[in-house]
Amino acid sequence: MAKLISKTYGDALFELAAETGKTDDFLEEVTTLWRIMDENPEFGSLMNHPKVSKEEKLQVLETVFRGRISSEILGFLALILRKDRYKELGQIFSYFTERVKEEKGIGTGYVTTAIPLSGEQKKRIERRLLETTSYREMEMFYEVDESLIGGMIVRIKDRVVDSSVRTKLEKLTRQLYKIQLQSK
Repeated sequence: MAKLISKTYGDALFELAAETGKTDDFLEEVTTLWRIMDENPEFGSLMNHPKVSKEEKLQVLETVFRGRISSEILGFLALILRKDRYKELGQIFSYFTERVKEEKGIGTGYVTTAIPLSGEQKKRIERRLLETTSYREMEMFYEVDESLIGGMIVRIKDRVVDSSVRTKLEKLTRQLYKIQLQSK
């Protein structure tokens, strides 16, 4: 249900951005706005509090954001509030951000390795991902997980390539168990 909500509202925001020619502006505003809201969880608590009326919440939105963000984004926030969807705002903004990046040909890659990678290794991975995908640019995130033993796991959207030693050992172990069970 939450995915449907974030898609519906995220698509609506994207269409508004495209129609007004403000895709980059909206992306920047949404990113900044979400970071500020994330740094101030009390604001979210106020916006989600059941004893604060919608009118009071709308007034707070107006007071805090009027003149600081575009009227379109302010109107969008008011709509989200009126429809009792403020709790999903993070998912909506995330969906919108991903949709804009897709439109611009920017992919997001997550690479997990057993040891930290050098700058040259990171560049080679990024180059390889650009060669094997339709993206023109990659936004990369790297993480170290020593339990992989060796190799790496690469994730782009819902595609995962797992060439870690840990996974290979787990597969080998399962195969050996099957052989053991069949021989009994």
